[in-house]
Amino acid sequence: MKVGTDGVLLGAWTDTTGADQILDIGTGTGLVALMLAQRSRAHIDAVELDEDACIQARENVMRSPFSTRISVYQCSIQDYAATSSQRYDLIVSNPPFFDNAYKALHKARNLARHSDRLDKVDLLQSAQQLLSENGRLAVIYPTEEAQILHQKAEAFGFFCHRKLYVKPTLNSPIKRVIMELGKHQSEYQETSLTIEADRRIYTPEFIALIKDFYLKY
Repeated sequence: MKVGTDGVLLGAWTDTTGADQILDIGTGTGLVALMLAQRSRAHIDAVELDEDACIQARENVMRSPFSTRISVYQCSIQDYAATSSQRYDLIVSNPPFFDNAYKALHKARNLARHSDRLDKVDLLQSAQQLLSENGRLAVIYPTEEAQILHQKAEAFGFFCHRKLYVKPTLNSPIKRVIMELGKHQSEYQETSLTIEADRRIYTPEFIALIKDFYLKY
C-alpha cells in the first residue's frame, strides 16, 4: 500500500488554498503529505499508526525538499486528537474503508485496508475537534462508503462543499468519491473524472490533474 491511485487522486485534487496548517490522517508512507507540501507552503503534521509505515514516511520526508515542513507522528488519530491543541485549516485522509470484508493474512495490509482502527465516526469526531472554524476535511472513499460518510457527517455539523466522482474507465461505474467537507454551508459543486480512455491510455483530464507528480508527464 505504498503508492496507490486513491492517494494520488486525493493529493492532487485537494484544495490547499489558504491552508497554513495541514493534518494528514493515516499518512502511510507519506504520499499525500508530500504531495500537499509540493503544492503549498503549509506545515503538515502526518499521523500514522503502523510502525513500519511510519518509519518509511519519515525516511521519505527526510529525503524530500520538504523535510522542514512535515512532521510524522506514530500514534492513532484518537490519541493525537486527545492531546493536540493545534487547529488545522485542512485535514486530509485516505482512510481504511472495508468494514465487513474478508481479511487477508498480511497484518499491515489489513490495517491499511480495513476500518477497525479508524471508522467513520472516529474520523469525523477527530476532524470536528481538530479543524479550525473555517477548516476543511478532504477524504476519498468507495462509492457506497462515501454515501455513508456523507450521511454521518451531517450529524457532526459538516456540510459537503465539493464531490469528485471517479470512474476507472469510460464504461465502468463510479468507483471512488472524493469529498470536501466544512463546518459552514457553501456553494456545492459536483464534478467527474475518468482515469483511462482505454487500457493504459489515460484521459487528458486525469493527466492534467496528476502530471506535476509523475516524471513522464
